[in-house]
Formats: sequence, C-alpha cells, structure tokens
Amino acid sequence: MYTCCLQIYLAGHPSHALDVIKKMPSLERFTHIFSESEEPEAPLAAKANVIIADLANMDLSVSLPVLLQNRDSGAQLILLAHKKQLQALCTSPYLENITDIWITPISDEEVRFRFLRWQQNYKMRQDFWQTSHYLDATINNIPNLVWYKDKDGVHKKVNDSFCNTVNKPKERVEGQRHAYIWDVEEDDPACIESEHQVMSQKRTCVSEETIKAGDGLRTLMCYKSPLYNLDNSVMGTVGVAIDVTQERAYEQEIIKKNKTLETILATIDCGVMNHNLNGSHILNINKAALKILGYETLEALQKDGFDLIAATVVPEDQDYLRESIKTLKKAGDTVNVEYRVRHKDGEILHVMGNIKLYEENGELFYQRFLLDCTEQKLQEKKNKRRQMELVQALSLDFNLVCFVDLKTGLATPVRAVGPGANNIFDGTIPLRESMEAYIEEKVYEEDRTMLREAVSLDNLEKQLSAGKIFSTNYRKFENNEIVYFQMKAVSVSTEDGGLGIVLGFRSVDAEMRREMEQNTLLETALSQANRASKAKSIFLSNMSHDIRTPMNAIVGFTNLAIMHIDRKEQVAEYLKKIQTSGNHLLSLINDILDMSRIESGKIHLDEKLCSLPEILYGLRNILQADIHAKQLELHIDTVDVVDENIYCDKLRLNQVLLNLLSNAIKYTGAGGNVSIRITEKAGAPAGYANYEFSIRDNGIGMSPEFVEHIFEPFERERNSTISKIQGTGLGMAITKNIVDMMNGTIGVTSEQDVGSEFTVSFTFRLHSEKQEVCVIPEFKNCKALVVDDDFNTCDSVSYMLGQLGLQAEWTLSGKEAVLRSHQAVMRKTDYAVYIVDWLLPDMNGVEVTRRIRKETGDNVPVIILTAYDWSDIEAEAREAGVTAFCGKPLFLSELSACLQSVLRPEAENSGHKQEETALHHTGKLLLAEDIEMNQEIAVAILENAGFQVDVAENGQIAVDMLENSQPGYYQAVLMDIQMPVMDGYEATKAIRNLKNDRLSSIPIIAMTANAFIEDQKAAIMSGMDGHIAKPIDIEALFKTLDSLL
Repeated sequence: MYTCCLQIYLAGHPSHALDVIKKMPSLERFTHIFSESEEPEAPLAAKANVIIADLANMDLSVSLPVLLQNRDSGAQLILLAHKKQLQALCTSPYLENITDIWITPISDEEVRFRFLRWQQNYKMRQDFWQTSHYLDATINNIPNLVWYKDKDGVHKKVNDSFCNTVNKPKERVEGQRHAYIWDVEEDDPACIESEHQVMSQKRTCVSEETIKAGDGLRTLMCYKSPLYNLDNSVMGTVGVAIDVTQERAYEQEIIKKNKTLETILATIDCGVMNHNLNGSHILNINKAALKILGYETLEALQKDGFDLIAATVVPEDQDYLRESIKTLKKAGDTVNVEYRVRHKDGEILHVMGNIKLYEENGELFYQRFLLDCTEQKLQEKKNKRRQMELVQALSLDFNLVCFVDLKTGLATPVRAVGPGANNIFDGTIPLRESMEAYIEEKVYEEDRTMLREAVSLDNLEKQLSAGKIFSTNYRKFENNEIVYFQMKAVSVSTEDGGLGIVLGFRSVDAEMRREMEQNTLLETALSQANRASKAKSIFLSNMSHDIRTPMNAIVGFTNLAIMHIDRKEQVAEYLKKIQTSGNHLLSLINDILDMSRIESGKIHLDEKLCSLPEILYGLRNILQADIHAKQLELHIDTVDVVDENIYCDKLRLNQVLLNLLSNAIKYTGAGGNVSIRITEKAGAPAGYANYEFSIRDNGIGMSPEFVEHIFEPFERERNSTISKIQGTGLGMAITKNIVDMMNGTIGVTSEQDVGSEFTVSFTFRLHSEKQEVCVIPEFKNCKALVVDDDFNTCDSVSYMLGQLGLQAEWTLSGKEAVLRSHQAVMRKTDYAVYIVDWLLPDMNGVEVTRRIRKETGDNVPVIILTAYDWSDIEAEAREAGVTAFCGKPLFLSELSACLQSVLRPEAENSGHKQEETALHHTGKLLLAEDIEMNQEIAVAILENAGFQVDVAENGQIAVDMLENSQPGYYQAVLMDIQMPVMDGYEATKAIRNLKNDRLSSIPIIAMTANAFIEDQKAAIMSGMDGHIAKPIDIEALFKTLDSLL
C-alpha cells in the first residue's frame, strides 16, 4: 500500500558503475531521484536516503567525514573502493557507519547484482515497517484488551486499551508479569493454568475469568491463542479480552430485583391473572383475583361468561373497562383503570386494575393485577367534604376563624388569636352586623364597599355554589399603618346535612409586599414579552417582506416571457431566471417555517464547490425587476478577488446576500444607489480565503436605537416612512443566525436620511485545484483602455487585464476616452481593446463606442461592461460597433473568456450550435400522486424524457396495480407521501411485503413536498430507495432514476 521515493546521491567522478546504477529500474512502489557531484557536498548528503560514493580520486580523510556527518540518521552509505583503499577503510573509525563496500574494478553484472540485493533489503525493511504499522494501528484502536506473552507469562506487547484498563503506561506494563500489572500479590493461578492449556494443546481457549485488581475484581471474557516460533514450537500466547464487569453486575442486579418482585407478589393480597387477547383462554389466576371478582373457582368464572371482563363488573363500568383494554396495541403497553364489581350478595367492591400486554413465544397475552380498594374509596367519600375543606379553612395561618350558618346568617367564633381578634365576632351574632362594625372601624376607606359586597351572604353563597374556595384581599388600619389582610371562605356541611361557611381572616402584608417587589422586578420582562408578542403579531400580518422579492422576479420575468414569446433564446433566459427565483422562494418559505429550527441548531450547512461569479450573477438577475421598478442604480464590483471557486453552502450564502440587498432596495428611494462590493482580504490560512461583502445604500437609514435590536426576531423600525413598507421583521434574525452558523461576522453602520452599510465577512475553503491565470498571446503587451466612472472598478479591471498580459490604462469619463482614442491613433499607439461602462455620467457606453469607431474603425474590439440586462439595447449597441458584452461584477475568469470570444468568435458560435444530447429513457413508471396538477407536471416531465407513466390516485391503488402486474412491467415507483386511503409509507411497506420477490424489490422513490432531513430519513426507513423534494428538480430526478434503473 505504501509508496517510497528514494533520494539516491551519487558522489565521485563519473564512472561506468554509477551509470549502471542510474539505469537500474526501481522496484514496485519505489521511485528513484538521483543527485550527483564529483566532490562530496553536505546539502546533497543531508537529503539522501542512500549515498553511493566512488572513492577513486578522493581523499578518504576528507570525503568520509563530509558524507557521514551530514547524512540523515537513517541514510545508508555504500562505498566503491579500490583494493588499495580497503586497508585504510578497515582501520577507519567510520567503518561501523558504512553499509557496504564494493571492491573496484567491478563488472556491470556485479554492480547490478549488488544494487538489486540492496534494493531488496531496503524494501524488506519498508515492508516490515508497514506490517508493524498495520498491527499497531489495529490493536490500538479497538476497545478490547490485547496482549502478547512469552512462555514465562511476561507481557511482551500490549495495546492502548490494556494500558487504560490497568491505568499504567506501556513502559510500566511491557516486560512485567500479571501480579505487578494488576496490583496483586501473586499471579492469578487460573490465568496461568489457562495459558498453559493453550500452549500445551495448541488451540484457542475461550473463558470468562475473574481477575483480582487493585480496585477490586474484574470479569473478562478472554480469547487466548498460541504464538509459534520459526520452528513451529510454541513460544507464548496472544490474548484478547472484553471487560464485562459492568454487564455482569447489571445481570445480578436484575436477578435480585426480579426475586424481590416475585416475593412481593406472593405475599401481598393482590389478584393476578393472565389470559389471551379475546379472553377465551385463561392461562392462570390466583385465589385473590377470584375472590375480588366474586368467584370460588376458575370454572365458575368461565361458566359465567368471561369475555375480557368478568360478568360481575357493574354494567356502567363494562364499556369503559373494555375500551381501556383495547387501547393496548403492542407488547409492553400498560394501562391503569378503576372499576366496580358487584358480588352475588349485592356487595360492591372498588377495584384498582393494572393491565399489561406482553409477548411470549410469538403470541400476545394480557397480564392483569387486581387490588381491592373498597375501604379506601369509602373512607375518601366519608372524609371528602369536612376533612379536606376544614383543614384548609382552619389553617393556623388565620388569626380569626368563624362558622356562618347560611340558614340563620349567624356567625360563631371558632378560633381567635391576637389582640382584638374577638372584637369582630363577640358571641353568636348576625354576620352582617358584626362585619359592618369591623369595616367601619378598621378597614381602609377605599376598600369598604368592596369588602361589604364580598362578605354578603348572597355573594358568598353564589361564589361557593360550585364548591370552590373564595377569597379577597383588602387593606386595614393597624397601629396607625395600612396593612394587607385576606378574607377566605370555604363551604362545609353541617351536622344536620345543611350548608355552612367557614370564614378566615389573616394578615398577608408580608406576602403582598414581596409580591409587589416581584411585580416591579418582572415589569421589564413583561414589557419585553409584550414587545415580542406585538412584533410577532406584526410579523403575521406582514409576511411578504422576504417572499415578495423572488416572487416579484418570477412575476416580472413571466410577463417579459409572454411579451417576447416568439424570441426563443430570450424566453429561455427568462425561464432560467424564473427558476432561480422560484428555488430561492422555496428556501425562504422553509426558513420562515423553520425559524425555531435555526435557533435550536437543527439546520445544518451543506458545503459544496461553488462559483462566486455564478452566485453574484444569480443575485443580479433576481434583483433586476426591483431595480428597474424603483429606478435605482445597482453597482456590483470586486476588489482583489483572485479565488473564484470556494466551498460553501450556496443556498445560505445566497440567502444572506439577497436579504441584505433586498432590504437596501426596499428602503432606498427612487433614483438612489445600491452597491455590493466583494473584497478578498489577506491573512487567511493556507487553502482558505477571507471574503468581505459590503452592501451599501443611500436610503432612509436607521435610528441608533433600532440598530441595537436589528438582529432580534420580529423587529422593525417604527417611523412614518417604514410603516408604509411591508416586512416581517424576521429577515435580519435569519441572516444573523445563518452568518453565525457559517462562522462569519456581520456588522452594520447607519445614519438616518444618509443610508446604511452592512459588512459580512466569511472565511471559505478553496478548491484544491488552483485557478491558472493564462496570458492571452494575441494581447500580450498590448494596450487596453478601461472607461468607468467608478475608480475601484477601473483599478480592479486594470489589474485583471495586467494578469492577462495587457498594459491597461483607465479613465473616469467617456469624453476623455474618445480624446485618448484620437490621440492614440494619431501617435500610432493604438489600443488593442476598449472596455467601456454602459452608464457613464457624461455619455453612455453606446455613444462612446460610436465615437471610438469613428477614430479607430471596426478592427478594435469594444466590450460594454454593465450590471444590467443588455437585451433591450443589444441591437443598438451592435449597430454602434459594440463587439461583446460583459456583466458586472467582473471576475478574472469572465474577463478572460470574454476576450477569448472576441479573438475567436467562430469557436463561440460553434459552441452555441452544439446541442446537448439529452438522455432518452424507455420503460414504464408507476406514479402514486393524488393531486391532479402534480400528476400533470410529473407525467409531462417523464414522458418528455421517453418514459411511459401509469398514475395511481392513492397508495392502495398503487399497491394493487403493482401486485396485479407482471414482474418487469414497471421499472420503478414514484411515491407521494401524503395521500388519502393509504399514505406513501404504508404503501411502501405493503409493496416490500409482496410475495413475489421481483415485485417487492422494485425501486421506490419518494417524490413529496415533505422535504426536511427527517422526512428523507423516514422515507429510507420505510423501505424507499431515494427521495426527491417538491417542487421537482428535474436534473436530480433523472440522476436518481439513472442511478437506480
């Protein structure tokens, strides 16, 4: 598997022997790189794997130290020496560092033989290294313990897991015996015996061994095998062990708990019974269960008509009990249920039942536990009213408690604590009279009317009619201070069966003041919650912010396609832009629906190789309709962008940039300017590049207060201008989350009535194949003139032209461009190419071209540079002499391609004439789809590709059609998920269970609007072979079909 590049250094005067070595072929997986010098050179010796030195005409005392002292520690030295030099070499202190000595003169055959033998020995060492590396990589990356012992039980080699288990480094383990390694006094006899057995019987032994270790006992499942010597005698053992200590402990714990449970069931007075699903066969039932159900024997129970439930269950509870049992669907399901049983003597028992569905030998059974809880139920009924309600009413927290008889209206004190407590109820007196005196004397003036109404008998009876507790708080004077009090009322039963009320009064001053403090602390949080709720409501009524941008492009280009229906190429271009906008609209809908998924980290990036020019041209196409509609100027330029091919999530990057640009367009008035500049920054690690995207506008700007919250969900600026603009307030939050996911940064600066600038920075991984910059021979050292009113564009285009071999000049004015053209013609220093911006402040690019043509004639190419769709002016521009068009932003690859097309138009034309040959498919497909419009789209796409298609309106029909067909009649099934009668998952499972193997194994592809990752996994889990999300990506559909058919 390995490969080896040998650096061979040939030192000495050229000789026939060295020539023979250079001509020798390398062994398999080896390559030779030779370096030579007549005298020994330290740098060459340092990088060589082997040094072959011809000592003829060399001074040994000088040459050998140079070669040996500067060589790599692993490098070998071979000397070609005359017999006369042999004596000196044998007495040399460097002799032990010499690999071999070849005596000269030496024949070609001997040179070949010796060098071949050296190659083979070198290869043998490399093979040994590889084998050793494989072994170590294998045993050190498995969780099991691995060791090698000699016959005396000494560990010669162990793996990392062994060292981790004994908590010792390899240096302390290897070379040691069992006792030292496991921190015990002596070697384990059982371990020694098993190893002796392995070596004597020469076979693998499998055993479970309990090892004494310093931290207790360990249970190991051991596999031991003999190790053989070269003469086939046993020289030791190799062992592999799995630590099962924890598993055995769990088993013992489970056994212990099961025994405890069996003991409990045997001693408690609990009924137990087991029967089949319809109750026709009772496997077993204990006496307690028969007694609870009211029978003496099992025969009596069955004779009385046991059908899941006993006949003694009261009729009112039978349906409820039967339905509860039917809720159990699969093994392990359980339900608790209460019901009543009437014995033959009329006694009614309350039963608490637990029913569990379990599986035994492939058959399902019910296991039921019955517990008689009659006594508890009767006690609950007896104590329900008085015990629970009086406990609440007569709480020690109340200073004064009294009982009020609703029939007489008299109040009787029950408990009074504290000074003056009896002043309210002094003896048995009418409630109204006592409360009136208390209210007038003690209660705060503003609360008096409220408390009078609260304690009136009519109100108390009304509030407590449903058995609820009624309470009210009020303020009273106490020690010349206002304190908070509470009155609580609870309805109770009187001894004669009538109704009464228990009133309690207590101070809640401390609780109320704490509550007021808490309310103060919560006001800020409540304000923020209300703010978020209000923002969310606004979001729900303005959900067109992020959706309308691509939708506008779809509608706009659709209208343009209808207007130019006879122009096939132009309509095709519009349809591509519609498709781009439609795809982005789909992604926006997914993000709006999945904002919570983004915040919880459930959205993952899909990084693929992308082209920056392709991304930016797509953005330009989407935004063109809005730019023209608002009469804005859109500027897209690049600065120092050298690396155009990057790895990133194209959809997410496109979403970030489109959201920022759409906002800039939306909040910039007619005639304004919007720009995006892409700059490649220095300082990125090797294989990566830093990119800065700057989106700027001169629109309405933002207030400093809003800028602080701009990236929070549902936030929008609040002023008279923005209130007229639709938006959800979600776009910036989505953008910020995506930027964070991509490990980027985003910042914003803004000033009201001046404009805003967003800066987004990313570090992207680059394509491993570096883009080559090729100089165009025809333009090498020729002059070029760049005409653009933007300095950065002039500078960037000039730099790119320089990389392509041209000498670029630039000007910011169309008039100056015409003047320079005239001067160049007069001085006979003509420009070889002109690159002119379409929209110049003093003269548009078409007029500049027309005037340049008057000076230069028709031979010099003129390229129009524009960020807009040039189809409407193309005819006029061609007539004026424009040779080609190039879109902004301008990248080096695009500029190079444009110049190449100008030089070789015939190659471009022939390329356009070539038509891509689409794959033509044959065969019949089965489409399961319930929506007629979706049926029509899918059938049209598939039949256009050559398929025949049968349509099933739901999953059941699809299963029936496939089952009734001959194997091979259908090549594949395209399955929708959400369908009536039978959905796609159930239909797939039914197909996979068909008896005919050829039918059950047919390829099934999900073609559904359920497009999340979870849906894709669900499709595969149900038995499908692929997943295509709606709207249908035609290329992905046919790619999937081609891979399966």
